[in-house]
Amino acid sequence: MISGTKRPFSREQSAIIVYGMLFFVLIIVILQLWLLTATMNAWLGGDESIVWPAAAASAACLALNVGLFRYLVRIERTRSGV
Repeated sequence: MISGTKRPFSREQSAIIVYGMLFFVLIIVILQLWLLTATMNAWLGGDESIVWPAAAASAACLALNVGLFRYLVRIERTRSGV
């Protein structure tokens, strides 16, 4: 039978999830730094067509990080019973 209550993650499961999320956040931040560097190089070289697509990609990276943070907050609330 499937019960209607959700069991919170154990401490070990939460740690694995947090470490995995940290890995993805670090990859995304490194990607954003590379994107900023490449965009500034192109823009200072006179190519202005790359600025808006790069800004959209950076906004998508921000949205991914915000989504991961919201998921982490939800996990912690479930674990603490709030």
